[in-house]
Amino acid sequence: MTFDRAAKERLVQALAAPMIAHADELTSLDQAIGDGDHGLNMKRGFEAVLAMLPGVADKSAPEMFKAIGMTLVMKVGGASGPLVGTFFMEFGKSLPDAPSRADLVAAADKAIVAVKARGRSDAGQKTLLDVLVPVHEVLAGGGDGAAIAAAAADAAERTIPMLAIRGRASFLGERSIGHMDPGSRSTSLLIVAAVKALEFEAGS
Repeated sequence: MTFDRAAKERLVQALAAPMIAHADELTSLDQAIGDGDHGLNMKRGFEAVLAMLPGVADKSAPEMFKAIGMTLVMKVGGASGPLVGTFFMEFGKSLPDAPSRADLVAAADKAIVAVKARGRSDAGQKTLLDVLVPVHEVLAGGGDGAAIAAAAADAAERTIPMLAIRGRASFLGERSIGHMDPGSRSTSLLIVAAVKALEFEAGS
């Protein structure tokens, strides 16, 4: 996997695109079990990230991810901003400028731990962790881009029958069952976009 300036710029554009294109879908999902603002918030946050181009692509990989995370914390409202922003910031802190797959696995692990601490949550509680954790397992196991993307999409689907234990949806109790978690959906879209942009190969 190459991570030169062109790859960094391609990655930022790839991450922003689905958040903008799927804003209405994410809003609809959030209207069912949340505050109804997830789509707009994520769109606003990633439009701000996109506006940092081309300059942010000139940064080292760690600094670029930290800048993305800080922007999301500032621009994305609700619970999602701090959680998604924390992931990107912590991911960047642990990443060398020319990361190997092992570096990505280690950085993602630390970022997931930070998200768990920030949200006082874990996998199985109908949050974005229900996508991050299984995707991390596939990444660590050497899966290619197709396997990682499929794991992300499948994991988001698996939140539909879950009972929400954390987040705004938890206030609904059993009424949260039968709806996809919007944070899991947006996280899956981001992961699919990232692996396509970075052209993951098995074991690379």
